[in-house]
Amino acid sequence: MTGSRATPTPTATAHDRHRSGLALLVIASCQLMVVLDVTIVNIALPDMQKDLGFSTESLSWVVNAYTLTFGGLLLLGGRLGDILGRRRVFIFGVLLFVFASLLGGLSQESWQLLAARSLQGVGGAIASPTALSLITTTFREGPERNRAFGVFAGVSAGGSAIGLLAGGMLVEWLDWRWVLFVNVPIGLLIAFATPRFIPESERHPGHFDITGALTSTVGMVLLVYGFIRASEDGWTDGLTLASFAAAVVLLAVFIMVERGSKQPITPLWMFRDRNRAGSYAMMLSLAAALFGMFFFLTLFVQDVLDFSPLRAGLAFLPVSAVIAVSAGLTSQLLPRWGPKPFMVVGALLAAVGLGWLTLTDVHSSYLGSILGPMLVFGFGMGMQFVSLTLMAVSGVAPKEAGAASGILNATQQVGGSLGLSILVTTFGTASRNEAKVQEPSFREEATRAQLEEAGRTGQLPPPWGDEVLTSGVSSAFVVAACFAVLAALVALFVIQVRPDDLARLQGGATPLGAEGAGAGEADEPTPGADARPAPDAPPPGPDDPRPDPDTDRPAKGL
Repeated sequence: MTGSRATPTPTATAHDRHRSGLALLVIASCQLMVVLDVTIVNIALPDMQKDLGFSTESLSWVVNAYTLTFGGLLLLGGRLGDILGRRRVFIFGVLLFVFASLLGGLSQESWQLLAARSLQGVGGAIASPTALSLITTTFREGPERNRAFGVFAGVSAGGSAIGLLAGGMLVEWLDWRWVLFVNVPIGLLIAFATPRFIPESERHPGHFDITGALTSTVGMVLLVYGFIRASEDGWTDGLTLASFAAAVVLLAVFIMVERGSKQPITPLWMFRDRNRAGSYAMMLSLAAALFGMFFFLTLFVQDVLDFSPLRAGLAFLPVSAVIAVSAGLTSQLLPRWGPKPFMVVGALLAAVGLGWLTLTDVHSSYLGSILGPMLVFGFGMGMQFVSLTLMAVSGVAPKEAGAASGILNATQQVGGSLGLSILVTTFGTASRNEAKVQEPSFREEATRAQLEEAGRTGQLPPPWGDEVLTSGVSSAFVVAACFAVLAALVALFVIQVRPDDLARLQGGATPLGAEGAGAGEADEPTPGADARPAPDAPPPGPDDPRPDPDTDRPAKGL
């Protein structure tokens, strides 16, 4: 009898690990599908333009329609999971993404594709923050959750490069429509597997902050649009200035609404924790650097080095591998040293890689000038994404996990969009200046056909055009490196490593009397529990929607 009771324990443990692994596979697959869709269409843009009749200016909205709705609605997506249950909201977001992908692949007009891309962004905004918050409720704090965050962060960071590779393969071997159709079978498998391996989270009754959602979404969309328009029409353009002014007004209204709301879409008290606020600021800067690196190197390797779409995608594959390795190593070493050293070193490595890329010129080669800086940059970014993800959601009560992860994802998408727009503006200014330098030589040496081509396109053909493009790319990387340096300064002077943070990373109880312990926690430390307010959060008031630790404590172990 005694022996028969002892034997099931290892089997049960192995079974639990197997289910946890499958749950992580489902969550990571969804995040990969959503993240890589930001870049998978980049390779297909020329074919889309020819097939659907886009102008060069309107073609950029194939990317922007997805990014703007995705980044703008992430906060609402996180809140949906908190109130309605994360698993059911996750499945709904995945299915909406699948439906929009199918519509986009079937598009016959340009407006149909743009509408489908916007709907894809809505589905992604619902699924992505819910996927991150599912990790906080499916995996216990400590080594288990650290490993899960390492996988999630690696997928999130490497998705852009994987998207470029997949896009090149699908366009070259099949058709541009398959960059959208490919999401359909993948998404259906995710939706089918989710209820079998992921438990439903506790629902937290509340209401939807519609006013906050609308003002934040429209405000961020206008802010991004203002930067995009400035890169095309200049900073003094009337519509550019109007977009910025309207964005400032709407975002100010959003803050006032959130301060007065009993159940805000963005709990502003989260920003009182300097570590969490610093993590959001770092993500904003680093996402700008990441988006810029992929965007401009894609232009360079295809237009200057004459890489085919597939070869261009393969050129970015080493970045994905290095990011994944770096994220895995960081997740293993975090419990020993805490996140701050990895934040500082990772940001500095990213800055070094981007600074190295500023030396690129028309005589550069992939192996001699591109691969090395990309690997340095990728290793630094892998360190960053794990550390930032853990710091941003650490110590957040389960009912606010969706909002916390939504803010983190929103800063990544909005930071990438805003930063890329700033970099494109820098690129445009440097390119126009270089074009003035190259034009006399072009007028003297160009053939009649080249002169006619320049008059038709408004751009100088190679080799003069290569000089113009390279000058713009190099200038953009200078600003991108500044973004990474700014992130390093935030990590150095804002982020703190506290005893309770290290205890959570090691899977132990928060030390008694440790800084940041929530009210009512010191007498009941629970290993692996994450159901407590943020370290610097004020005690709940009579109108505060957060649970009172003494009377409304959430169940342990969530």
